[in-house]
Amino acid sequence: MLKNDLSCGLGASVHGRFRVATEKSVCAMPETAMGLIPDVGASYFYSRLPGFFGEYAGLTGARLDGAEMLACGLATHFAPSERLPFLEQALIEVNTSDPDVISAIISRFSNIPKLKAESPYHKMKIIDHCFARRTIEEIISSLENYEALNKKDEYWISSTIQSLKKASPTSLKISLRSLREGRLQGVGSCLIQEYRIACHVIRGEFSKDFFEGCRAILIDKDRNPKWEPSRLELITDDDVDLYFSKIDDEDWQDLKLPPRSNLPPYAIAKL
Repeated sequence: MLKNDLSCGLGASVHGRFRVATEKSVCAMPETAMGLIPDVGASYFYSRLPGFFGEYAGLTGARLDGAEMLACGLATHFAPSERLPFLEQALIEVNTSDPDVISAIISRFSNIPKLKAESPYHKMKIIDHCFARRTIEEIISSLENYEALNKKDEYWISSTIQSLKKASPTSLKISLRSLREGRLQGVGSCLIQEYRIACHVIRGEFSKDFFEGCRAILIDKDRNPKWEPSRLELITDDDVDLYFSKIDDEDWQDLKLPPRSNLPPYAIAKL
């Protein structure tokens, strides 16, 4: 279940059949602001959100509340937090793993929340238009064109542009490709590819942005990272290709996933 969690809780539960959010739930994957990429299978589950909402959330690190998580499909149900103890008790008492029965029980304690007026989910027309672009540069340019013409959504568009411009240019380019490739891959392939990318990031062969991001956000907390390369145009397709290649080290090997578990269909979502 998703309670008061950011990406750690999301990673533990999003691959489960049932995912329950509340009015206290918060979901965010701000990895591009730290020189990393959205991981824990994000290239799989973000790429399967409606339209290009996954690209928006993954590249900007947008914080989504429980209602937004339900609307976009990250959560399957929404239950007020005061009902959770009763929901948990009902699940404990049921003597079946039949997904239809489990879904019916959760639905008894669930409702459909109203999205906030300022929710980015109301901006799907802009998100689909801009985040469908082929490159990060084109995404930013498209947003800037919208900003110049659309005074109604000017603040949200400006904030989105600033989130992209503050993030690691290298991370943005790798993350966009990871999400686009994830659209055509199974979850296992996505996890293996993300692990490979993370290994390259930590090795710092091309860029040491992850270490700089940790310094700026977690250690010194000045929130003023000095990215290198510092601009999107300094990063070529060949540079991005490096992160998707196998590591040239005889002691290194790709992630090996264990056999699929026979746990009940709701068990993983309850971790």
